[in-house]
Amino acid sequence: MFQELVSHNDDIRQLLLKGYAIALDSNHLVVRDIPYLDDKGRLCWGAIVSKLVPTAKQRFVQHNHQVYFAGSQPHGLDGKPIGNLGDRPHSMTLASPDVVVERSFSNKPGPNGFPNHFAKIESYVTIICGPAMERHNANPLTFRSDETVTGESVFQFSDSLTSRAEIGDLAKLFKDEVVAIIGLGGTGSYVLDFLVKTPVARILGFDRDPYYVHNAFRSPGRLLDEGELERPKAEVYQRRYENFRKGLSLIPKFIDASCEDDLVGVTFAFVCVDKGSSRRGIFDLLMKLQIPFIDVGMGLHRKQGPIDGKLRATYYAPGNAQAMRGRDFAELSEQPDDEYRVNVQIAELNALNACLAVTHYKQLMGFYLDENDFDHMFFNVNDMKVYGEDRQQ
Repeated sequence: MFQELVSHNDDIRQLLLKGYAIALDSNHLVVRDIPYLDDKGRLCWGAIVSKLVPTAKQRFVQHNHQVYFAGSQPHGLDGKPIGNLGDRPHSMTLASPDVVVERSFSNKPGPNGFPNHFAKIESYVTIICGPAMERHNANPLTFRSDETVTGESVFQFSDSLTSRAEIGDLAKLFKDEVVAIIGLGGTGSYVLDFLVKTPVARILGFDRDPYYVHNAFRSPGRLLDEGELERPKAEVYQRRYENFRKGLSLIPKFIDASCEDDLVGVTFAFVCVDKGSSRRGIFDLLMKLQIPFIDVGMGLHRKQGPIDGKLRATYYAPGNAQAMRGRDFAELSEQPDDEYRVNVQIAELNALNACLAVTHYKQLMGFYLDENDFDHMFFNVNDMKVYGEDRQQ
């Protein structure tokens, strides 16, 4: 990807050809070997970091006129801090262990900012490096480019959301995660949609059922063409999402207690099935394999007038799964009148059920703050509130 970055972006190629030590790190342009003076006039070396905003698969523009700096406060020949940098402390984590951002600089040359990355880096180098170049004859043009791409992404496109929000350190929490989604129906399809955009290493999905018209009304996106109808859901979603990310394997298969080999390496699972008997076998398997999982459920009904009901997301930790199972939050068998039941599912509530589950998974991973420590959550449609029970009860 480094060569593609250079070949598709003339301004970045100019930096490389001039001799700057450039690298690509998690959607940031890193320029190493930047000499500067500390408050004692000693020679120090830092790195300039600039956000890259993708406009196409291999095309990038500047985020703004600002840059970050891995290093201490630069000083001039008079021993005073350089005054026109708009210098302020700033912390940001990159994938490169040797590049630790400590400051941000803001030096806007005019109302229109910099025309490109080359002009931007040249301007900041002049300001930061000038004193060190004069006193120590230091040279930022080391021709030491790093063609490896640090923080290589699982996505087919550059993840500009993570870099723009400066949450790269939190995104790395998912780098070794292998997540299984068992059931790709109404709620499971939204769980898949959310996880596809999460930087987990791999996603496995299982569902043998065909994709019918009613699925198009309670799943993300739109019907691409009528050829999707009556094909297995797993094949339909594989086709839709495989151009977005790597590590996606959706398999037209039902999972039961005999499917140990299908879950090798799985670190977390979502159970998104609506049959109690199927859920029982899946629970048996996940508990045997010591895989933590979240089970979702939706109970909507209409007696007279508007629809009412609940959405549920229940977490089963390996050390507590049997106790949670004994609390009967999830149906593990069919009710006698199931064949007469009207299964009400509506897209926005399927999506909300998936939101509850995926958000709690990300809380468990440390991505979101969790002050409640709930294992079991449910959402009431009638009062639009989320209730929970913590694991100490």
